[in-house]
Amino acid sequence: MVFSQAGHIMQGVGAVNMSMGGASTAQPLDISGALQWNPAAISVFDEKILKFDIGAFFSSPQLYSTVPEFNQSGQPTGNFYSGTTKDDRGVSPMPALAMVWGKEGSKHTFGVSAFGISGFGVTFPENMTNPINMPQSMGGFGRIESDYMLLQVGATWAYQLTEKFSVGIQPTINYSSLELTPNPTAYPTTAGYPSTESTVAIGFGAQFGVFYDSGNGIKLGASYKMPQTFLKFKFDNTYLDNSTSKNEFQMDYPGIFSLGLGYSTSDFDFAFDFRRVDYENTAGFMNTGWTQRASVAGFGWKNISILSAGLQYKGINKLPLRIGYTYSSNPIDSDVTFFNIPATAIIKDAFQFGFSYEFSEKFTIDAVYHHGASDGKTSGKILNPMFAQAYPPYGAIPGSNVSYDMTTDMVMLGFSYKFKK
Repeated sequence: MVFSQAGHIMQGVGAVNMSMGGASTAQPLDISGALQWNPAAISVFDEKILKFDIGAFFSSPQLYSTVPEFNQSGQPTGNFYSGTTKDDRGVSPMPALAMVWGKEGSKHTFGVSAFGISGFGVTFPENMTNPINMPQSMGGFGRIESDYMLLQVGATWAYQLTEKFSVGIQPTINYSSLELTPNPTAYPTTAGYPSTESTVAIGFGAQFGVFYDSGNGIKLGASYKMPQTFLKFKFDNTYLDNSTSKNEFQMDYPGIFSLGLGYSTSDFDFAFDFRRVDYENTAGFMNTGWTQRASVAGFGWKNISILSAGLQYKGINKLPLRIGYTYSSNPIDSDVTFFNIPATAIIKDAFQFGFSYEFSEKFTIDAVYHHGASDGKTSGKILNPMFAQAYPPYGAIPGSNVSYDMTTDMVMLGFSYKFKK
């Protein structure tokens, strides 16, 4: 399972790129960062290079809810019932594999990659002390669990138009899986919302980029990752009374526009990236609210901006040191907080520290530590489709509240191997 940091998007790929805050559109320090954020930037590599990374990701989301109490005649008593549930998911792996073929004097550079670029997941157990996690028979949702993963495989070609300017293209094929308990995209019955087993969907897309190296330290880059269009997830649902149903739900990957600035000296490499993520035109995210059968139409996320910055110090022989920072705006507004309990994608600030050790001209080990925090709670009303007519548009229960926050930690190790002649 792969977890994200910016919306449901991984802020970086591999130990080197993560340690630079994900910034690499104009500063390709390693092949994984270049292949992920700007296919044109692989033109700087003139050797055959293999890169593999594996990380362990820890997240600590917490879910809070408050509901008003009512007397036997249905009138509010003025008292409230509140509780908190902690996630108990544990550790999730984060792999990344990449290879680039470059040749000195050639204008062509090729690459392939297999990256986990997106994901979310929570496991909030049934909890009698938190209203939102009480059994469905008592008005809650019981155990809330989600598991989403997106693996992207790309084939990249970069062409050096001049000594300073390159272009690149990367067709992509994507594999995603999604599991939801309960499944809010299915209609409820008298038994509540159903649970569903994991199901998969295949998607396709592409990325384009340009890269400019002035030769005096300044580098510029831009890329556009097209929306990755997926087939629909097909769910086989089971309700608490063992009745069954089927439903479909489409969830694409949003288009991402990136601009990058890099600057290098003999001892330092600086990178800065700006990204704009278009959730508002992406299937699964652009719609929200209740359907006519009281299922959830979509997450209702707004577009976000991401700022990534990183600094590498090369003054220590064979031991480059890196620090990175990533800022992401929150895609979840208060009026749709309730719909997004399975996808608490709320990390605002992320900090990274990493380093590499060059064992030889061929072999290098990389490492990074990451910590992220949501900087407060994402909060809104508990929604009920039965109340939508009285409290439009989504049926916000007066006096109720649901909120969540999260911290994340990760350690990652990687290695790169250069096939020198």
